[in-house]
Amino acid sequence: MYTIKKIFNNNSVLALDSEKREIVILGCGIAFKKKVNDKVSEDNVEKTFILKQKDASEKFKLLLEDISAEYISLCYDIIEYAKNILDKELNDYIYVTLTDHINYVIEACKQGISKPNILIWEIKKFYPKEFAVGLKAIEFIEDELGYKLHEDEAGNIALHLINAQVNEKSDTVEDVYNITKKINDILNIVKYTYNLELDEKTLNYERFITHLRFFFKRLERKEITESEDNFLLEQVKNKYTDAYECMLKIEKYLGQELSNEEQLYLMLHIQRVTTREK
Repeated sequence: MYTIKKIFNNNSVLALDSEKREIVILGCGIAFKKKVNDKVSEDNVEKTFILKQKDASEKFKLLLEDISAEYISLCYDIIEYAKNILDKELNDYIYVTLTDHINYVIEACKQGISKPNILIWEIKKFYPKEFAVGLKAIEFIEDELGYKLHEDEAGNIALHLINAQVNEKSDTVEDVYNITKKINDILNIVKYTYNLELDEKTLNYERFITHLRFFFKRLERKEITESEDNFLLEQVKNKYTDAYECMLKIEKYLGQELSNEEQLYLMLHIQRVTTREK
């Protein structure tokens, strides 16, 4: 049995479980004709939310006061589906950010407003699993609510899922968006420098993308370290002159000089991702 602590609407309440933990519970009509301190049977509960992060929990409770329980339930299903498909732990804030986002999108859809995602193709390329979940999410939305959203929205949902895989609260969807754009810009620098198309199906391409993702996170956190041994760097510069010139263009694009260690690994990845194409 659950004890009601606060009623949001007929279908959602804040309750205490048997261990006196705060828990949000959803169920059709579970709060109908109920009041604070009344009991709710577990048989009537359809979904439960236990958010360990206090800040996320408080914001989620505020959302429940303004957003339909139907939307909350739908987002719960999307997030659970994402966890299973991605096989990754998601930050509690996903329940707040994704629910708020989908509520906004649906309200905008009712008014005939849509916002294009200018990085849709990059998201498809760099985050295919998250994008696939986003496509499934807009299927859920159409099936449950009857609103047909453009695939651009699958990209936006994917960005929220990408962000939720990062533990730091400071990482926002905008951060992921900006990093994705920078990765695409660097890929274009490599393509134009070597005058070739990169094979996106190769392992070297995947490794390069992964390297760039972590590279930008290191830049952001100022975790760049300087190697004391420059011998290998000089050897690579002399052997792979095209990769060196390409690396210099990337430095110019970034507007900062990279450490010797970052220069070395960037050149090696550029050499690998372009050599396979020749």
